[in-house]
Amino acid sequence: MNAEKPENEMSPEPDPDPVLSIVVTVVDGGEALRCFLDAVEALEDPPPLDVIIPFDESVAEVAGLQATHPRFRFLELGQITPELPLDSAGGQHELYDRRRAAGLAAAEGDLIAILEDRGAPSRNWARQAVLLHREHAHGVIGGAIQGRPDSLLNWAFYVCDFGRYQLPFESGTATWVSDVNVTYKRRILEDTRELWKERYQEPVVHWHLQEKGEQLQLMSELVVEHARPGTSLPMLLPERFHWGRLYGHICARHMSLGKRIVRSLLGPLIPPLLFVRHARTQWRKGKFGAFVQASPFVAILLVVWTLGEVWGYITNRG
Repeated sequence: MNAEKPENEMSPEPDPDPVLSIVVTVVDGGEALRCFLDAVEALEDPPPLDVIIPFDESVAEVAGLQATHPRFRFLELGQITPELPLDSAGGQHELYDRRRAAGLAAAEGDLIAILEDRGAPSRNWARQAVLLHREHAHGVIGGAIQGRPDSLLNWAFYVCDFGRYQLPFESGTATWVSDVNVTYKRRILEDTRELWKERYQEPVVHWHLQEKGEQLQLMSELVVEHARPGTSLPMLLPERFHWGRLYGHICARHMSLGKRIVRSLLGPLIPPLLFVRHARTQWRKGKFGAFVQASPFVAILLVVWTLGEVWGYITNRG
């Protein structure tokens, strides 16, 4: 027979929700950013939110959204002069990195996320982020990136950049998670502050953490919907080259000269190996038909990315 609880014995209060900071990377701005912020406003059962939108003079019009979203913090950074021309893909990527770094430095939450204005969170995203960090001691939890490509070219871009994060996949330890949908416990960012205080670069931070024994977690419950606006091949190819060059440069900083030379010489093997890897991934995810249709664009994007990556190895410049 169960003993009755004394009347004055109270049930334990549930743990209060942590504050969740969301650093928003402005990539497209304009309508894309407005739709993103509306999606954040519509989150279901969110924890206390600290939403930060870092912006510089090159996207000064972002400040105009503050009137319709007064609960969010619009972090004005003034003029930022990148090393490469402002209108180049490399210069733009540096701005993204510096905006993210400024947002991370300003974040006040117990949990800190990085999202991109092209990737609106699903309605339960914030609640899932809290639940996953309660359930797992790991400091880095990334999520799924679902694509909404409007053309074969955009599908090819999505496959090359985010195919591994496309649902379905099995949640668990991963080699990669994306800064388009990633969450951190505060201790992780405090421990790596020196690595991102000027520019946040996802591989630099995550490789350092993995070297220290931290496991990255990729969880299918944490979903964003990625929607890149329509583009053209002449616009996309310079971006692919510059972003590949930046990746090659980041890799080169962690390599001896001999290894850089070997990687450069093996460059011609990279596109076919990546093409086969992407094809197998899309086969497993039931999207092989779409992959076949977009495969000429996939091949072109992989070759141009590899040219940039190899140039990054050779020059050791981003």
